[in-house]
Amino acid sequence: MSKNLIMNKAQITIKDIARELNISPSTVSRALKNHSDISRKTKDAVNSYAKTHHYKPNALAVSLRASRNNTIGIIVPEIIHYFFSTILGGIEEVAHENDFNIMVCQSNESYEKEVRCVSSLIGARVAGVLASLSKNTNEYSHYQDVLDNNIELVFFDRICIELNTDRIVVDDYAGAFTATEHLIKSGCKRIAFYSSPAHLEISKNRRNGYLDALRKYNLPVDKSLIRMCDTHQEAMDITPEILNSENRPDGFFAINDHTASGILYAVKQAGLCVPDDIAICGFSGGDIARSCDPRLTTIEQHGYEMGRRAAKMLIDKINGVTRGQYRNDIVHSSLIVRESTKEIK
Repeated sequence: MSKNLIMNKAQITIKDIARELNISPSTVSRALKNHSDISRKTKDAVNSYAKTHHYKPNALAVSLRASRNNTIGIIVPEIIHYFFSTILGGIEEVAHENDFNIMVCQSNESYEKEVRCVSSLIGARVAGVLASLSKNTNEYSHYQDVLDNNIELVFFDRICIELNTDRIVVDDYAGAFTATEHLIKSGCKRIAFYSSPAHLEISKNRRNGYLDALRKYNLPVDKSLIRMCDTHQEAMDITPEILNSENRPDGFFAINDHTASGILYAVKQAGLCVPDDIAICGFSGGDIARSCDPRLTTIEQHGYEMGRRAAKMLIDKINGVTRGQYRNDIVHSSLIVRESTKEIK
C-alpha cells in the first residue's frame, strides 16, 4: 500500500486523489462535478478512487462557497486607460441596478499581480469575476481556480479561449479592417501597423483585419512595417527609425490611441505634416484622440456598452438564468474620422 494512503479515510482531499492518480487537482475537481471537459475514463477513475477511499467534500469549504456574498470582482489591466475606465462605468451601473457591489483589481499588465488579484477575489468569496487579461498572461490555471471554486467567470476584451466561459469582445477584426481601408481610400499606399503581443486574441484579430484590407486592395504586405509596439513611449522610440527608412510609410494604424499619439509626436518631431505626409489612425476613441493636434481618427470601441453587457452576462450566470450555457458576445465598433487622416475623395 502506498504510504500516501496511510491516512484517516475521512480526511482524504482532492489533492490526495490528484497525487495518487497523477493528474491535477483541478481535473479531479471537474471530474467529481461531471464536467463535460473531462473524459469518461478519467471521471470513472476519479470517482472510483474517491468512493473506495471515502472521499467527502470539505464541509468548511462547502459552507464558505454557500455563503458567497453579492460582490462582483473585476480585474482590469489599467484603470487609468480610457477604454477600461468606461467599461468599469458600465459594469458599475448594471451592478447597482441589480444590487451587487463591485471590487476592482488592477493587474498593471503583470501576470504575477493578476494571479494575486484572482487569489484575493477567491478569498473574498465573490459571487463572480469579470476579467480582462494582462498583456503578459499566457497561462491560465489561476482562472481555472476561479471555476473550481464554483465562482462564475466572464472574460471581456482581452479574453482567454482556453477555458469554457462566457466572453464579450469588440469586433477587433472588423474595426481593424475598417481603419486600414479608410487609410487606403484616403490615399495611403504603404501602411505600418503597431500591434500588441502576438498571443493576445485582440492582436491576432486586428492584425488579420489589417492584412485582409491590404489584400483586398492589392497592396503588398511588408513585414518590416508590422511592429510589436503598444505604448506611447515605445511609439516615440521606434517611429523615427521607420520614418528615416528609404521607403517610409505614408500611413500608420496603431493598436490603441496611446500608441497613435506617440506616432503623432514622432512624426511632428521629424518635421513631417499630418496628414499630408503621414496619416495616422488609432483604436479606442477616448480623450487622447480628441485632445491631440491634429485630432486622431480612431475606432470607437464603445466601452460603456461592453461593460453593461459584460455585467449583465455575469449576473445572469450568477442568478442561474443561463446555467450550463456559454455565450460569445460582440460589441460593434465604429470609425470616427478626424484631422489625422485625409478626406476620401
